[in-house]
Amino acid sequence: MNELTPKRTAKDFATDQEVRWCPGCGDYAILRAVQKTLADIDAEPENTVFVSGIGCAARFPYYVETYGFHTIHGRAPAFATGIKLANPELDVWVVGGDGDMLSIGGNHLMHVIRRNVDVQILLFNNEIYGLTKGQASPTSRAGTRSPSTPMGSVDSPVSACGYAMGSGARFVARGIDTQQKYLPTILKRAYEHRGASFIEILQNCIVYNDGVFDDITAKPVAADRQVVCEHGKPLVFGANSDKGLRLNHDTLMIEVVPVGEDGPEAAGVLVHNETNHVIATMLAAMDDDHLPVAVGVIYCNPGDSYGDGVAAMKAVAHEKSDGISLDELMHQGHTWTVD
Repeated sequence: MNELTPKRTAKDFATDQEVRWCPGCGDYAILRAVQKTLADIDAEPENTVFVSGIGCAARFPYYVETYGFHTIHGRAPAFATGIKLANPELDVWVVGGDGDMLSIGGNHLMHVIRRNVDVQILLFNNEIYGLTKGQASPTSRAGTRSPSTPMGSVDSPVSACGYAMGSGARFVARGIDTQQKYLPTILKRAYEHRGASFIEILQNCIVYNDGVFDDITAKPVAADRQVVCEHGKPLVFGANSDKGLRLNHDTLMIEVVPVGEDGPEAAGVLVHNETNHVIATMLAAMDDDHLPVAVGVIYCNPGDSYGDGVAAMKAVAHEKSDGISLDELMHQGHTWTVD
């Protein structure tokens, strides 16, 4: 975009397709946040690609005015890896739900993360299978009643961010669909990170799991149930910032402590260091009723991307090839002629 070109707006990234999610679905809010983010970062539609698998979230590529691939169940990370390697200049985003990415797609998600492929991964977590009519998903809480678990799920749920940390992610964040002022900030940070960026977005399914995150996001409790992770700032929360997170050096566990007039430092409150893997892993996995849910950028510690490694390997291979063509390569060595 040159100086004479008007700056793009969120509307420039909206397609002419009818957006077909259930009225009130959290996906609408996420779509709006993504379109705003694309405008804020001056994304070029011709160089931007959205890749999805199967599920409600997988409709995303139809609604963003960029290139897009609606692929197969759980395989979006694999397609995205191929796209990024084929054309490293493309800005690639992966979109999927908790069922799509953490069930049949769990292995593909792990590999795109551990390889540190330079893509942005958006996992919409509503703790349910929406498109296939409300079955329990890998993130459904114990006791969840659904068509597949009519007596209540007995499975232990997967922590999406905990899974990402365990897979070797170098960027892990968590956002909430309704936080329209804050979610684009997280998405922008993910875009700026070189390597695999993993963002879990808590998303409400109004039909099959309505209000599942009310204990975290409802206005009366939100201040006490969320702690915002900002690098270099103390991990305080509460309506009056009167609580904080401290590492108990005896148990090596995170605990909540009151913050008095002397401030967070006097109370021993942790200062968020997004490069600290150990503390980030603890923050990512917090799901106890006595602890808040961590939102924002939980971990960011850049490293070499997979694409950089592949490019270096290709360069060495080209140096050793002596300019041989593909046709010559295919016909060198032992060949046979069949009459």
